[in-house]
Amino acid sequence: MTKKVELYDTTLRDGTQQEGISLSVEDKLAITQRLDQLGIDVIEGGYAGANPKDDEYFQRVQSLDLKHAQIAAFGNTRRANVDADSDPTLKALLDTNAPVLTLVGKSSEYQVRDVLQTSLEENLAMITDSVAYLKSKDRRVFFDAEHFFDGYKMNPDYAVQTLRVAMDSGAERLILCDTNGGTLPSEVAEIVTQIKKDLGEDAVIGIHSHNDTDTAVASAIAAVEAGAFQVQGCINGYGERTGNANMVSVIGNLNLKMGVSAISDDQLATLTEVSNFVSEKVNRSPFQFQPFVGSSAFSHKGGLHAAATQKSVQAYQHIEPSLVGNSNDVVISELSGRGNIIHRIREMGLEADLDDADARRIVQHVKDQESKGFSYEGANASFDLVLRRALPNYEAPFELVDFMVVIENRRRSSFGTGWRTDGTEHPMLSEATVKVRVGDNILHTAAEGDGPIGALDGALRKGLTDAYPELKSIRLTDYKVRVVNEGVGTGAAVRVVIESADDKDVWYTVGASTNIIEASWLALTDSFEWWLFQNNVVGGA
Repeated sequence: MTKKVELYDTTLRDGTQQEGISLSVEDKLAITQRLDQLGIDVIEGGYAGANPKDDEYFQRVQSLDLKHAQIAAFGNTRRANVDADSDPTLKALLDTNAPVLTLVGKSSEYQVRDVLQTSLEENLAMITDSVAYLKSKDRRVFFDAEHFFDGYKMNPDYAVQTLRVAMDSGAERLILCDTNGGTLPSEVAEIVTQIKKDLGEDAVIGIHSHNDTDTAVASAIAAVEAGAFQVQGCINGYGERTGNANMVSVIGNLNLKMGVSAISDDQLATLTEVSNFVSEKVNRSPFQFQPFVGSSAFSHKGGLHAAATQKSVQAYQHIEPSLVGNSNDVVISELSGRGNIIHRIREMGLEADLDDADARRIVQHVKDQESKGFSYEGANASFDLVLRRALPNYEAPFELVDFMVVIENRRRSSFGTGWRTDGTEHPMLSEATVKVRVGDNILHTAAEGDGPIGALDGALRKGLTDAYPELKSIRLTDYKVRVVNEGVGTGAAVRVVIESADDKDVWYTVGASTNIIEASWLALTDSFEWWLFQNNVVGGA
């Protein structure tokens, strides 16, 4: 299969309907530029006239120098028994000045009668009038056939009729929407095939699938195989309820499995970066196990898989990870042997500096550390530092001199909350003081935070950003604590794993101690140090 497939991204509209996601206008503009660079054909910017934020977006997006993508505005067909030229939604669509206008209309008899509460004939007139009116204003019009698959299974003749009137009125794309997400891929393929027969080759079909049965990507792929030209989806699968088709996975499958050049090879190599970039903008932790782009998507644990991967990277992975901007990894754990250590040494380009004897010492060090509560499985950034610190010419970019954390609830702070003994809310203060040495300078800083780790993070950043201003791009995205040896009371060791991210990468660091603050500090400082080496802010080993 070598045909072209059109990519229609609706992260900025449908993606933001997922619980907990909200984007500023600046966020939406930044994502628009990044999707344009990725090679997305159409970017749906929002719902026309729905809120001032989307109105501002459509105004400001016109000043962006987009190289490839066209902007689409989304809105309903005209209201029942209202003239198209006086309908407020159609006017709002035109006011966006977007070159593509996507109209959503009912294609299900049940939805028309029981939800829209109008006649089947009036619904057809609403579609016809709306498409024709917008076309008369020299705009490209796409028709989203809402609830199409459910409607087709109830009354196929009427569902097809809604498509036919939209096409006859000038709609360039007819998008079949699995709005409730309950249609399986085999049904999608069968129905799309029949629609292509019913409407003829002139009909340009699209697919919009929701993930309620965890088959949205499979349904999108099935639709393409059956003749669909356009695929709608959201980056990282964001969207209402359980999400939409994951555009990242759709692109990966089209380009690498189906021979469809949806985007160029160079653009494909940025797929992981784009996924992480959008995760940052929506303030969500990147999903570690996401296919194609997750930080563990090509990780191999000790044993048969890891050993085979060292001989051939394709032994236990379906593609070369660099094709999508990712990398393969061998997870370091208590199961690891010298071979796993050497594999990682080679990946980091340190084989000239570390020999077999070094590898044996590192294996023993890892096992000793894990006996104290550390675990490098899933914290490879900390393990990379284990390797670097074993080098004879290793120099730490900064060193801890001292730190102190104060937590008290007697005076008011702008951060955090606590509770009085009578059950009323009372502010809780977390404040950290940190002394670090950078070169010959000792830096002494303090900061408040919404907790002790937030305060430590703030104080450490203050101390390091003069020497390393690049650290401002790091954000802490997750924090996990586990008691390692339960049953020994307050003397139990705890393991802290911190997830950090910038606009390109996600990494994990670990610390362990009988003191949770110390364990957190070890993981926190590892995060900063790893990033400095990884981004060549500090040199060499």
